[in-house]
Formats: sequence, structure tokens, C-alpha cells
Amino acid sequence: MWPKDVGIKAIEVYFPAQYIEQAELEQFDGVSSGKYTIGLGQSRMGFCNDREDINSLCLTVVHRLMDRYNIKPQDVGRLEVGTETIIDKSKSVKSVLMQLFEPHGCTDIEGADTTNACYGGTAALLNAVSWVESSAWDGRLALVVAGDNAVYSTGSARPTGGAGAIAMVVGPDAPLIIDRGIRSSCMKHAYDFYKPNLTSEYPVVDGQLSIKCYISALDNCYQTYCKKVKNKHNDSVTLDNFDSFLFHSPYCKLVQKSFARLAFIDFLNTPKEKISKQYPELAKFHDVKLEETYFDKDIEKAFINLSKTDFFQKTQPSLLIANQVGNMYTPSVYSGLASLLISKPMTELAGAKVGIFSYGSGFCSTMYSLTITENSKEGSDLMKIISSVSYIKQELDARQKISPADYTKILEWREQNCHTVPFSPQSSINDMFPGTYYLAQVDEKYRRIYKRV
Repeated sequence: MWPKDVGIKAIEVYFPAQYIEQAELEQFDGVSSGKYTIGLGQSRMGFCNDREDINSLCLTVVHRLMDRYNIKPQDVGRLEVGTETIIDKSKSVKSVLMQLFEPHGCTDIEGADTTNACYGGTAALLNAVSWVESSAWDGRLALVVAGDNAVYSTGSARPTGGAGAIAMVVGPDAPLIIDRGIRSSCMKHAYDFYKPNLTSEYPVVDGQLSIKCYISALDNCYQTYCKKVKNKHNDSVTLDNFDSFLFHSPYCKLVQKSFARLAFIDFLNTPKEKISKQYPELAKFHDVKLEETYFDKDIEKAFINLSKTDFFQKTQPSLLIANQVGNMYTPSVYSGLASLLISKPMTELAGAKVGIFSYGSGFCSTMYSLTITENSKEGSDLMKIISSVSYIKQELDARQKISPADYTKILEWREQNCHTVPFSPQSSINDMFPGTYYLAQVDEKYRRIYKRV
């Protein structure tokens, strides 16, 4: 027997307590007004100072989740981490997180880190689901952690940074049920975004290729997903089958273009005679080859306009954190899930089918869906998970604004001391959120010591 309704039972989001305004960064960078705020669709960007790193981000989000949901260390049987922020070429973040379990005598916990750009969190989640559904499952919960510090060198990519972590509990009888049976993936080899310089936090980015790879992965995953549903259930899939659709968000404007892209694929799958009657002005686009349209501005504009109403209903509510924090890398698409839970009314959430597209450069991508339970009664698991993430909006507003000049100095300081030992961080801990782990010291043997606010 399969465990029933395996999925996400709890979710916790953490982002640093400081940010910069994208409108101020536009002025500081000397670019045209609206380039980051309108062109990219970003309002604010969170970031780490020298007090936080991938270990502290993940320690914070896991400890907060266990406190908020009253999860005991003994309850966890698998711990998976997805991240691309590497500060040690051997020691995993998972091993650092064992500090939260080992003092309680809990060391029989499976799992390790998964790395492939922004896809690692999805790989960790699917691994956890597979464990719960396998013969190895012993009845305990799986804990999935996705975290990253996304920073770029000076230039056009810098405003697409961000930072944060998400922790999710996976188990049976979940309010957010991972749909079994149908999911699609597209895995290839590309140098669109990568981090070959191990002495630097900054990636190498081919901007145009990165967008092409993302859209290509989306095309492939959606077409394969539709084909699998057709073969298994003899049924057609369109955007109408989903009440919401979540995307990995490098920046919010790309998400709107991606939603429009799926509308375009639905259009191409519609008989031409029907198109000619419904949308005569679009009929000229019906015979194009999909792979030749990645940068076709006429098609992009036409289908953004056509899908605008559905986008604002199905996807815009999921972009709250992405707009306010930026690209969190591995947690990105799951910050969309948390945003959805606090942005839509319960009447629209209960029983909803949610499509999910996850992409990581290099490249790896998967599309799948989850179903939100219909049980929305007071005291239900769905009500509990929604009320448990209600703090997000307050914490977004409680952050401290940093000037672009000071932000630039912080990044320069991080860059200078990326591998300095011994190292003592200089930033104050006074403005950190309660319960935040911070880096206290790196000793002469590169060993990192953390404390908690």
C-alpha cells in the first residue's frame, strides 16, 4: 500500500533582515528609471552581510520550522538539502544541520546535499517524496531544506540577486499533496550559468543563453507533461486544468513571459480553424516553429496580452516574495508556494490544482503538480499551514533598508574575505530577526562557529 496523500505538511521561509530598493539601485547604477522595477519586475532585493552564509541560513530555517510546528528531532528520518552555494568542497550543509539533532541522540537520519544551480531544492523534495513512498520508509518525517545566497558581480545581472532559505516537512496525509503518476523533466548540457571559479561567490552568466535555456526547458517539460497525460488518461491538458501555476523566478518579468509561453503552446495545440474564428488577429502565428520563437517580441507581446487575466489570477499571487526578496535560487519556486498560501483566499485554495515548473541552469528542469486538500475547516492541516506562514508579510516589512552604496561595500568586503582565515565578521547582529543563526568566527583551520540571536 502506498502511504496516502504524500506531500508537504509544513513550510517555513527565512530571508535576511536587510534589503535594498531596486529603484534606488537604478539611480546608483546610472540606468534608466524602471529598468529593474518595471523591466525585471523587481521591487526589493534581500542579501546577506558577512554574518550569514549558507550554513546559517539553513540552520535558521530548520530551527524555526521545528519550533513553529513542534517537531521533535526524533520525528525526522531523512534530511535533504538543495543548494548551489558552496563554501566547502567536501563537508555538506546537511552535516552542519546535524548539530540540531545530534545533541538529542538522533543520528539515524538519511540524506545529503544536492547541487545543480536552482534545481537542487526540487531534487531534494522529490527524493524525500520517493523515500516516504519506498520500502525504506520507517514512518518518520522527511525534512527538505533549500537555501542560497545569490550574488552577482557588478553589471546587468546584479539586480537579479537575492537570498533566503525554505524548509518543508514531507510525509503522508499532507494538506499539499504531490500528485503521483505524472511529471516531466528535461535535462541537457549547457553553459548558461555556472560557477567555475571556486575562489569567488560570483557566477559566470550568459544572459541570452540563460533565457533561451529556461524557455526551452519550459517548452519541453510542458509538451512532455501534456503528452504523458494524453497517453495515460486520453485527456488533453491546457492552462485551464490548473487553478494556479508556479515558476522558478529569476526575476518576476520572466515568470509572466513564461506563463504567456504556456498560453502560446496551448494556442499552437488548438486546431487552426478554431483559432481563425476565436483569434483571427493571431492566426498568423499558428504555423511557426516553437524553437524559432524564443526571442520573438511580437509573439511574446501578443500572448502576454492574451494571457494577462489568467496570469494575474493564477500566478501573480505567487510572486510576493520573489518581488520583495529577489531570486533565492533553490528556494525560489517554493517561495512562490508560500506566497500563494498567504495571497489567495481560502475559498480559492481549497481543492486547487497547482502546476509547478522548476529550472536550474546547466541544465535541469521538472514540471509536476500538487493538489491542495479540500479540508479547510477550522483546525485542519491546511488552516494550520496557512496560519503558520502568516508572519511572512510582517517580516518583509520589518527589514532594514540599506543604501546601494553600503550594499556595494558589503559585497566588496565579502569578496575580499571569501577565503580569509581566521576571520571575524564585522556586521552588527542587532537588526537580525529573533532566532537567526549568525557566523561568529572562522578559525585558522576554516572551521565555522555559529551562534543564535
